[in-house]
Amino acid sequence: MRSVVFAINVTADGHCGHTKGIPDDELLEYFSGLLRTIGPTLIGRVTYQLMVPYWPDVASNPSQTGATKEFARVFDSLAKVVFSTTLKHVEGNNTRIVRGNPEEEVRTLKQQPGKDISIGSLSLAAQLSERGLIDEYHFVVHPVVAGKGPRLFDSIKLEQRLLLDLVGSQTLKSGVVALHYRRRS
Repeated sequence: MRSVVFAINVTADGHCGHTKGIPDDELLEYFSGLLRTIGPTLIGRVTYQLMVPYWPDVASNPSQTGATKEFARVFDSLAKVVFSTTLKHVEGNNTRIVRGNPEEEVRTLKQQPGKDISIGSLSLAAQLSERGLIDEYHFVVHPVVAGKGPRLFDSIKLEQRLLLDLVGSQTLKSGVVALHYRRRS
């Protein structure tokens, strides 16, 4: 059965805003490696509009090179499932809109063969964590104190605590620490 994987950049004080971290080649290489293990990525409308068309444009830009180009290429190649009640259409042949229940979609995808499933949205991650549907967490902690910004469970309060087992960690040259956890059964 496929695993459901959530990876997020987070500051040392627990904020998840995408502009607060230390974006460098090593970080992009880390996420490119992670995304190569992924089949579909499930995202919300806000994340979709943040990532597309930006990364597909980078992927097709001949002047882009190195880690940025590779991350863009890998992201662009992923099947994307966008959860939205307001979007009318999405770009790309490998992207579709789902207007239904994320829990049902994840349960269906987990039963299908293929690579793991990525969750790329804070609100989806919170909802699916509450239901026990995320198998692995990658918290990529940046040595930054942001003081503000969204947090993982801002939109939902867990009924019970979520226990995790450390699978591994990696420290990047920038001081970013990537922590890999698996949900305890």
